Amino acid sequence: MKRIQNKIIIGLVFLLATSCGNKENEPSVNTNTDNRIKISKDQFEENNMTFTQMEMKNFPVKIKVNGMIDVPPENKAIVNSPMGGYITKTPFLEGNVVKKGAFIVALENPEFVTLQQEYMEAKARLNYLKAEYDRHVTMRDENIISAKSYIKAESDYNSIKAKYNGLRKQLQMLNISINAVESGEITSIVNLYAPISGSITKVNVNKGSYVSPATSIIEIVDNEHIHLELSVFEKDILNIKKGQNISFTIPEASEQSYEAEVYLVGSTIEENRTIKVHGHPIDESVRFLTGMFVNAEIMTDSQSSNALIGDAIVEEDGEHFVLVLDEETQTDYYFVKTKVETSNNSDGYASIKENSKLKQKDKILNNGAFGLIGI
Repeated sequence: MKRIQNKIIIGLVFLLATSCGNKENEPSVNTNTDNRIKISKDQFEENNMTFTQMEMKNFPVKIKVNGMIDVPPENKAIVNSPMGGYITKTPFLEGNVVKKGAFIVALENPEFVTLQQEYMEAKARLNYLKAEYDRHVTMRDENIISAKSYIKAESDYNSIKAKYNGLRKQLQMLNISINAVESGEITSIVNLYAPISGSITKVNVNKGSYVSPATSIIEIVDNEHIHLELSVFEKDILNIKKGQNISFTIPEASEQSYEAEVYLVGSTIEENRTIKVHGHPIDESVRFLTGMFVNAEIMTDSQSSNALIGDAIVEEDGEHFVLVLDEETQTDYYFVKTKVETSNNSDGYASIKENSKLKQKDKILNNGAFGLIGI
């Protein structure tokens, strides 16, 4: 019986020695009721752990908003025709880039021919009535004709002159060459040209389709000078001022952050109780596209707060914790897992709210807390 007891004791000693040997280089949890985490000083050095403390930092006060990438009104153009017609040629597709003045679509309509004929008839009649008017002016000065005859000649001349100028203007609006018409070249086709340089964003017609003056044929957007169009709730608008910094992301495209500044604050409240704020990107060389959704933060102020470097804070189940040094012995450090509340984050630091249990003098584990919080 005594021999069996001795074997049991030897086995327990062996198991205990084996267990201690496997955990020699791992942090251990103190078995006291305070649930402290013990780290040997050798482990502390081997894992390049350090201590940090709270310090005062200035944090920006931010207003979170969203919006979209847009361009100024002068950078958008809708191409339509002053008169109706049938599309005979449309060589471009959505996405094509065009220069200002480039041919983009051709239309055909017999009315174009009629307009040119009326112009030539008005021009011929204008020449005749101009000569008649000049003759009546001379005769009036010599008291040869009555005032009634002079007034009629003047009225006929002014009437045909107005018609001639109106027809001439219509031809110019249709991009029909006046010189060609006057030389006898009558055309049933007119060409439309790009009013601005940019990318074609919409082509609303096909070859053979009829368009009226109200029809949007092609839409062009110049993305060279884009801006942010942000929606700010009325409760925040009094804090927004021109020149404030904006940090924004395009969540559907990437996680990269870009910088901008407030350029213009709107003065009209929309139906959803927001005000439009326009911002200009700092780096306009980035290729943004009109209509991209934007998440943004507008920096309206700054405030001083206790702060900790982000590496010392570990998130667990939606809460934040740090390891605070509770006791130091000749060979070990003992840490207490302490909950903290954070708010702003900036330049790698997190603002610590005043209701947190940390003190200014507390020594906090940095560069290694993540692997120990769950112990």
